Amino acid sequence: MSDSRIIKKYPNRRLYDTAISSYITLEDVKRLVLDGVSFHVIDARSGEDITRTILLQIISEQEEQGDPIFSTEVLAHIIRFYGDTLQGMMGRYLEQSMRGFVDQQHLFREQMKNFNPVSPGLNPLGVMSDFAEQNLAMWKSMQDKFYKQAAQSGKNEDKPKSDD
Repeated sequence: MSDSRIIKKYPNRRLYDTAISSYITLEDVKRLVLDGVSFHVIDARSGEDITRTILLQIISEQEEQGDPIFSTEVLAHIIRFYGDTLQGMMGRYLEQSMRGFVDQQHLFREQMKNFNPVSPGLNPLGVMSDFAEQNLAMWKSMQDKFYKQAAQSGKNEDKPKSDD
């Protein structure tokens, strides 16, 4: 946390960016996220790290505007995993999925940036096909890992517990 920017949230619900010695808005915090700035939001009264709460608030506001990312069905599925034995694995699965998606997006953007439609032998459909194949392989690999962990977790729960 030492090299992260610290933002304090005061009881009046105002956010204070200690790096610039100024009050900021949720929109400013969103900009920090988009710019890749590392930060933590700390409750000024309790000292508790409330970064996740602020990020969820930003997501909630974004979901209310325009086209939402999360459908009602997706949100319902996520809610159902709370308290489930697979809750921890679901969190890791979503995190790995997001990381994989971001990596694939970056790779795709790099390929498109270097794409020269005049070059002989470069087929735009081939580039897209390669991208789709890589993406599918990544998802299959992550799904296999998830199901193996889930199966292993299920086996561990089926084992009788000793009464030591």
